[in-house]
Amino acid sequence: MQVFRLPVLSDNYIFLLYDDKQNIAAAVDPAQAEPVLKKLQELNAELIAIFNTHHHFAHVGGNQKLIEKFPRLTVYGGSSDKGRIPRQKVFLEDGDRISFSRRTGEVLFVPGHTRAHIAYYFPPDDSTETGELFCGDTLFAGGCGRLFEGTPAQMVNSLSKIRALPDNTRIWCAHEYTLKNLKFAMTVDGNNSELQKRFEEVKAYRSRNEATVPSLLGIEKNTNPFLRWEEPALQSAANSKESVETFGRLRGMKENLKNS
Repeated sequence: MQVFRLPVLSDNYIFLLYDDKQNIAAAVDPAQAEPVLKKLQELNAELIAIFNTHHHFAHVGGNQKLIEKFPRLTVYGGSSDKGRIPRQKVFLEDGDRISFSRRTGEVLFVPGHTRAHIAYYFPPDDSTETGELFCGDTLFAGGCGRLFEGTPAQMVNSLSKIRALPDNTRIWCAHEYTLKNLKFAMTVDGNNSELQKRFEEVKAYRSRNEATVPSLLGIEKNTNPFLRWEEPALQSAANSKESVETFGRLRGMKENLKNS
């Protein structure tokens, strides 16, 4: 299974999963149809599925036009998003399985950003490969999503599910927010040498207009403050010894900096 990253809008990514043996594809969170259709034409592939993580328009805006072009495709989404995702046919629960190409993925229910948010995790076929996590706006490279419909406790529980995945999992998050996220991280965890190194690397990437997605979960565990709520430095910055409160205060501090 190949993954193509398609930039769209100001900072969104659509991910196109491609099976070159069967010449089929699936789109994850198609904000717009045009970049997907262009890539499909280049590959001469048939779109058979849309995997939506949540209902926000910047993630489902291309659904209708893609369905018009490929009327037999199936739209997947969370069960609690019923009525909010255009033309959704499959309503997924935590622990459900989905298949694409020769890979089987697991559905993770990860509310917090929205009440119905899900993620799709494809474990590696063998120890030499990476797993693939398509997590929408739950976990970002260096950050996490805003809490529009959920609570800090829900988000900590959701991020804990993601944090429990293997370190060699690639994080395919839906926005290029990494530099802004790490700027905030440096204000609360600035003595973290791994974070310092990553911040410099990301600044260099973005100066060349290069993407920083996907990232590796192992790196996120060591540098992303929103996966590190038990760390003394982060608890000190949040003036709290309790995990959910620490997370919630960190999220609030980031909001005050007007970052996503």
